[in-house]
Amino acid sequence: MQTLLNLLTSSSHTVVYTGAGMSTESGLPDFRSKDRGLWKKFNPNELANVQALLHNKQEFADFYRYRLSEINKYKPHEGHMILGSWEKNGLVKGIITQNVDGFHHDAGNENVMELHGSFRSLHCHDCGNQTGRESFLDGNYTCACGGTIRPGIVLFGESLPQDVFSKAEEQTLKADLFIVLGSSLSVSPANMFPLLAKENGAKLVIVNREPTELDAYADHLIGDQNIRELLQTINGHL
Repeated sequence: MQTLLNLLTSSSHTVVYTGAGMSTESGLPDFRSKDRGLWKKFNPNELANVQALLHNKQEFADFYRYRLSEINKYKPHEGHMILGSWEKNGLVKGIITQNVDGFHHDAGNENVMELHGSFRSLHCHDCGNQTGRESFLDGNYTCACGGTIRPGIVLFGESLPQDVFSKAEEQTLKADLFIVLGSSLSVSPANMFPLLAKENGAKLVIVNREPTELDAYADHLIGDQNIRELLQTINGHL
């Protein structure tokens, strides 16, 4: 912890990269976990894709209404709030995240690069018109143009947002400290950023309960550690 504290206070450009482990500490179940209620109601492998959106609209809408209702049950934890305050104070320059829950924005971070999109906004797949969460949750999933309302996340079969990836790459190349929080770093190409930072001379810190595919490249590894408690401890010593 002391090493991470020293690195953070001496860094001129810190970038934080978050994965599912950051959100599960808010209580939000991991989307990929098959021991959760989601898998009892739906098969995400069949519904989280463009083909379901185009050809199975009712089940697609039901699936994402369920996911959105689950997200609405939870909120950012203290660790999210600390990262928000660190950005305001200049300690953190940006957040790169694989998460789609929007918790970093809710916690006050502004420079957030959501690699897989977000549930913060919904829009018509055909015309692009924006719509509200509550309307979608109430069952309104058809746009006035006849298109299907969908969340602003990346579905399987869609291209990743190149503008977001470009911004994340730009931030990564500026980093002299790159901190991974709660990611197994197994999803490609999102997992390219920690290695890119390391190759560009940044110190790489990985905080994750389980080993990751990039542990061998890390300058410091912190395992079996609650992220929220770690951030609270560091924040208390700043």
